[in-house]
Amino acid sequence: MKSQAEKAQLLKTYHEAKEIFVIPNPWDIGSARLLALAGFKALATSSAGYAFTLGQPDNSVGREQMMRHLADIATATDLPVSADLENGFGDAPEEAAETIRQAAAAGVVGGSIEDATGRADEPLYPLELAVERVRAAAEAAQALPFPFTLTARAENYLVGRADLGDTIRRLQAYQEAGANVLYAPGLKTREEIATVVRSLDRPVNALMGLQGALLSVDDLAALGVRRVSVGGSLARAALGALLRAAHEIRDHGTFTYSGEAVSGKEINDLFAGASQTWGTR
Repeated sequence: MKSQAEKAQLLKTYHEAKEIFVIPNPWDIGSARLLALAGFKALATSSAGYAFTLGQPDNSVGREQMMRHLADIATATDLPVSADLENGFGDAPEEAAETIRQAAAAGVVGGSIEDATGRADEPLYPLELAVERVRAAAEAAQALPFPFTLTARAENYLVGRADLGDTIRRLQAYQEAGANVLYAPGLKTREEIATVVRSLDRPVNALMGLQGALLSVDDLAALGVRRVSVGGSLARAALGALLRAAHEIRDHGTFTYSGEAVSGKEINDLFAGASQTWGTR
């Protein structure tokens, strides 16, 4: 297995390269290993995907339990892992910094801090506080003995405030506060994404897998995007297949869903190979 420092350097190198790369989002050890076997070179966790495995909604998992999940994903494969750290599990800048330190201790080599409060009456942190939170996270990351890749997220579009100007102002401020990667989930059009990329001088992550966000990797590369993630969409795709199968059985008493299922032999062979490579958990 690669050391944490080696993984950290790899993730840094991927962002510095001119080529776009996809960083898919597993939700458990099995999905992490399947994505690694599929040939991806880095992984990112999904707070939503993991919460769904617990039968809970997104943003309902506490920091202590999330850190155990990060440790599972970080050690599941030999790939560098960036973590979805939500809003840092607290309002204060000190909480964002502590979350970065704990995530690093769990084994990940990158992570994102978002500016959503989780409160309906004030869904986004005021800009000054949001910047302080990113700066505190950046200082914690820079104090680590390896290059932790910090992503700062502007959540405007996900909380119903589709204001491109404010999104860009926030991302520019986060860039100045020390973020290595900028990310505005919810952007869907070429024009929005291209405008954001032109407004920044750090790598930009684009989120695909949302309904209506159907640009290809080649499309995004042409717009200057450096990294593509898919959030909870892979977990939702798997759960969607389960729900459709369950409804078919309940409502029709048929089992045609099994025609699209991976065979027992194939999945057993895949996991047997993964266990030989990375051990059993």
